[in-house]
Formats: sequence, C-alpha cells, structure tokens
Amino acid sequence: MMEHWTPASWRSKPAKHLPTDYADQAALAKVEQTLRGMPPLVFAGEARRLKSLLGDVADGRAFLLQGGDCAESFKEFHADNIRDTFRLILQMAVVLTFAGGKPVVKVGRMAGQFAKPRSAPIETQGDVTLPSYRGDIINGMEFTAEARTPDPQRLLQAYGQSAATLNLLRAFAGGGYADLHNIHRWNLGFVAGSPQGARYEELSDKISESLAFMEAIGVTPESHPSLHQVDFFTSHEGLLLGVEEAMTRVDSTSGEWYDTSAHLLWIGERTRELDGAHVEFFRGIRNPIGVKCGPSMEGDDVLRLMDALNPKNESGRLTLYGRFGYDKIEDRLPRLLRATKASGRSVVWAIDPMHGNTLTAANGYKTRPFDRILAEVKSFVEICKAEGVHPGGVHLEMTGQNVTECLGGARALAEGDLADRYHTHCDPRLNGEQALELAFLVAEKLKEDRTPVRRQAAST
Repeated sequence: MMEHWTPASWRSKPAKHLPTDYADQAALAKVEQTLRGMPPLVFAGEARRLKSLLGDVADGRAFLLQGGDCAESFKEFHADNIRDTFRLILQMAVVLTFAGGKPVVKVGRMAGQFAKPRSAPIETQGDVTLPSYRGDIINGMEFTAEARTPDPQRLLQAYGQSAATLNLLRAFAGGGYADLHNIHRWNLGFVAGSPQGARYEELSDKISESLAFMEAIGVTPESHPSLHQVDFFTSHEGLLLGVEEAMTRVDSTSGEWYDTSAHLLWIGERTRELDGAHVEFFRGIRNPIGVKCGPSMEGDDVLRLMDALNPKNESGRLTLYGRFGYDKIEDRLPRLLRATKASGRSVVWAIDPMHGNTLTAANGYKTRPFDRILAEVKSFVEICKAEGVHPGGVHLEMTGQNVTECLGGARALAEGDLADRYHTHCDPRLNGEQALELAFLVAEKLKEDRTPVRRQAAST
C-alpha cells in the first residue's frame, strides 16, 4: 500500500510524545518550511551503503556498533567532544574486529540525537510545575518558565549543529585521523592509565606488528584505502515527525523517498504502535530503520511490525534493538528470536543494555549499574547463540568524556562518586573506560564463537 504514503501521511494517525504546547503554531510551521529548503544532512547513496553493510550484519558477516550521547546538547557542543566520542568508537571497533574476525559497522548517535520522549509531560519542584525538559531541540534544561517553553527556533539551531557535527565526522573518517597507523594515538587520556587502557595498548602493539608485516609485502594505505579511512554513519530516534517530514526528499537517482536528517533512524519503545504516526512515517522512507523492543513486546507484535516496515524482506532494512533489563532478557528475548527466525525474515538483532537497567541512587542521581549492563550484553550473546541467531550488535549511550554517571566499572564508581562529573542532560552514559571494558567483554564472547572453527580447521 506504498502508493498511499506521503511524507505527511503520518499526520492523520495518532501521535505520541510529540510536543503540542508550542505557543505559536504558525511560527513552528514557518520553521518547518525553512527546513524543507535546507540542504540535506546526508545523502541517499550513503544510506544505501549503510543498508548494504547492515545486510552483512543480518547475514552474520559483520557486527554493528552504535553509540553516542543520550541527548546531544547545545551547551556541550564542541569539536573535542565530537572527536572523543568518534575516537572511542574507533577504539571499540578495533577491539571487536580483532577478536571477532568480522568487520564492524560504525554508527554514531550523533548529529541529530536531540529529542527525548519523557514519561511525564510536566515536572514539579517545590510548588512550581513546568513542562518537562524534552531535549535542547524543544526546550531548555533550566527549571524556569522561559527555558521550559518550547521554542521553534531551536529546530534551526539543532540543524546547524548537526551539519557542523557531520562536517567534522566526515573529516575525521576520511581525512586520515582514522588511519590504523594512528591506533596508539587514539587512547583517551583518562583511559590510558586504566586497566582497559593497558589492554588496549597491548592489542595496539599486535595490530602495529601486523601493519608492519603488511607494509613489507606491499599492503599500504595507498593500495588499500580501508587502512586509511572508515565508513561512519549517523543515527537518531526519529521522534519529531515534523522535522523528519521536512528533511525527507525524493532521491534523484532512485525516485524514492529518503529522510536526509540521518543515515539510520529508529522508532522508540514508546512510539511503536502499529497504527501510530511513527510507524506510518517510517514505512515510507527508504533509509535503514530500527525499532526498540521492550519487555512488553510479543512475537506477533514483532512480525506485524516487520510486515509494515519491511514488507519486501529487504536485507539490511530493519534492525531490532532488544531493551529488556538484565533480569528480564532471559524470559523475553528467546520468544522474539524464535518468531523472527521461524518467519524466515532478514533482520539485524542488536541489544540496547542501557534503558532497561536504569535506577535512581539513594542520593537522587539517575544511574545505571555497569554490572547489569554487562550482564544483559552477555546474556544477549549467549541467548542468540543458543537460538541459532547472529548476535548482530550493541547500541550504547556513551561518551568519550570522563564522566561519572554509571556505577561500577574497573574504577568501581560508587554512588558518592556520581556527583563528581555528572554532566548528562538526560540519561546516564558510559564513560570511555567503561565503554572500552564492555567492548572487550563482547570481543571475548565473539572470540568464543570463532574458536571451534579454528580448532576444526586445524584438525582437518
């Protein structure tokens, strides 16, 4: 029924978690019209390239690493912060590739991850009640009436910041910064002196030795550009459908509609209703897309969403992100894996171990215990292996900054440490050391899958 779809057809469907309290709807419409005339942030050919790579993930030939800020902010927008998160993703990808023996598809939660759904539309402090903070693209974090009033002009500021972020990411990815010969230079300062930093340096030495051997036999960055540059893609939750509609354009090559705000967009756990506005919008864009799958999802729900979002069963089109919680995944994930496997559909299964493991510490800080995050990732890999499904990837909220937002990790951050560098505007993020520790854990699990193959090869 694609002939009945348009970028605006979502407006006839029930929509959840969209801000409706703009004081001046005419001003909002004017800003959205301005965005329609702005240059695309990404290009259809790039989105098709990502879809092809995700097809390799779906077929078990690659691994997806997706990560970045919970919600980007205007205040923390800085080239160093972008560089540090990009560099952390490179570090993690090297760890995963070396152990898993498979290429890693690198996708950042960057250049557009501004809006966040909230459980309550209002917030009360003392005897004052104001609209909830919903991300810098909508309103401000400060608890004042002025800051919490949605402002359409923020949409334009978010577009400008996304464009600048993408320019820098493209320069890093293609301009030599990502050259494997720089692998020792990628270690973040605060990580370098940690146990994970030592493990990373040991791995870097092995890779450097391999690079020296390859150069000796003529394999150089000049002859093999993949040693000098990387494919790097952007993603965000496609929550603000007015913005996504404005950024959706017809591709002159294929004649199909692409959302040019990001290479990959996903539907959140709170907006995945089959008859809702978000599913309606997503079914028509040709980007690779994702859906978050929480504890309430059943096998039939997954199959109906796949029918709506990927009716042609295109490889690389759809990624499903489990987000259950460490104590629920063993009960909920297997039935979903069995449903998709039995249907014969092509899909990437990845794990979001962040959202199901959030709690409030005794001192009032929202946090996530690192051991629970590790436990859910470990369970994901083991359950997928038991069900005969490729554990396709991880989706993380993380930062290259030295923050103290998640409990535990190698430095055993305690509740009393959270206040030291708690900088997030929304949900707690893994810092660089914790993210790298997680990468080593996943790498070890992937390496276990390779070991029987090597042993069998040695015995033949």
